[in-house]
Amino acid sequence: MLKRFHIVAVLSGLSMAAVLAGGATIRAASPAPGRAHATFAGGCFWCMEGPFDRIPGVVSTTSGYTGGSVKKPSYEQVSSGMTGHAEAVDVVYDPAKVTYAQLLDVFWRNVDPLDGGGQFCDRGSQYRTAIFYHDAEQQRLAEQSKQALEASGKLKKKIATEIKPAGEFYAAEDYHQDYYVRNPLRYKYYSLNCGRADRLKQLWGPAADH
Repeated sequence: MLKRFHIVAVLSGLSMAAVLAGGATIRAASPAPGRAHATFAGGCFWCMEGPFDRIPGVVSTTSGYTGGSVKKPSYEQVSSGMTGHAEAVDVVYDPAKVTYAQLLDVFWRNVDPLDGGGQFCDRGSQYRTAIFYHDAEQQRLAEQSKQALEASGKLKKKIATEIKPAGEFYAAEDYHQDYYVRNPLRYKYYSLNCGRADRLKQLWGPAADH
């Protein structure tokens, strides 16, 4: 938690008060006609927006918090690990252009599914991996993809990623949104120092997105 605070505050030129300020607001759960939602937790949400944004058919990605019990949590609250929430991304997509199964493939290639204690340098349940399904078909596909990955023997260990029903999703504070676009050098510094790229290449080889 302190590492993330340091990077956000020092590299972004923000005071700690500014970093901790702001109240997340709830995001609408009902997609627009011809659109669907997919929700994934893959550690730092800064790192999960880009892989989905690059996929044709993805309309938008929003960083936020979900899976916990606290209403409208702040970044400070979630980072404490006491809210039950995980950092996550809400992906709005066009099912006519990209399938949920394809989004699942992108998710797996951007996480370490064997790590049950966080992701890369970010530790704690707030950085856990999870797939939050929005309907029975998403649940079926998510469980099927997890089972297939375990059966493949590629990872050689039990997958720690949770598959849970989607609940309330709270958009993170504005300075977190599109962080990799608005702060490319700072984002690269964080990502490299966190060991994310190296671990993904170790797990997925040429299939790694990062």
